[in-house]
Amino acid sequence: MANPEVQAAEPEPPQAKLKIYFLPNLMTAGNLFCGFLALTKIVEADASNLADFNRVIRHALFFILLACIFDLLDGRVARMGGCESPFGREFDSLADIISFGAAPAFLVHRIVLNGVFIKYPQLGWFIASVYLICGAFRLARFNCLATMSGGGGGKEFLGFPIPAAAGLVASITLFLMWLEDKNFSTGSWRFALPVIMVFLSMMMVSEVKYPTFKQLDFRATRTFTKMIFIVLLIGFFVLLWDKILQVVLPALFTLYLLYGFIRPHISRRMRHEIEDEDDDEASPSTLG
Repeated sequence: MANPEVQAAEPEPPQAKLKIYFLPNLMTAGNLFCGFLALTKIVEADASNLADFNRVIRHALFFILLACIFDLLDGRVARMGGCESPFGREFDSLADIISFGAAPAFLVHRIVLNGVFIKYPQLGWFIASVYLICGAFRLARFNCLATMSGGGGGKEFLGFPIPAAAGLVASITLFLMWLEDKNFSTGSWRFALPVIMVFLSMMMVSEVKYPTFKQLDFRATRTFTKMIFIVLLIGFFVLLWDKILQVVLPALFTLYLLYGFIRPHISRRMRHEIEDEDDDEASPSTLG
């Protein structure tokens, strides 16, 4: 007779397979790579040679802005292909903390704070670290809220998005260098950067809501007027891309920052026109 204490081993439940989609994570890897290159360029910048310093810093700014494009593309590609996954969300946050947290903080410290607080370098590092820590808190809060809501993206960010904050810092730096190209390292314009960075740090952990614009579908049909406008806008960007980097980009990022404050005070219809929302879509919980 079989020993009653000996029971057949129950089969283990199958483990959920980790989904890692190639194309969206390739875009995220591009984001992370650009962040690393930006940090490398900031380290390489030689302050003793003004022309070389400005040139290398411009390269670093270009890589930060390019990382913003990769960050925009990875989410779009994932949603268009139905490839959203927890792995992609975590990988994206890890890349963001390098490209949009560490790189802008190190940038402002390198070109401003390092020279201001010569006697007290710890104070300069502390100011730069505030931006980095607030950015990390924001990303952690975004991931927690996304998990609590079932992993959905939502239509709103809670707090200013860290890619937009990095894009604003990088584009304003380009604008300031354009204003005072010959003596940027000693010009007074650069002292606006730490103030802007501290303000963005507070905005990232604030409860001000910003639209995600995730509902903009590139595959959707557009009216004739909208299509003409989009074609002309693309042509404008192609012809004047150098001026756009220096003037238009900081204006766009600043408008997005200010839009969070005026958004609650405009009509629902106007808000839908700006954000291109669909009235019959239910608005999920705010994320970010």
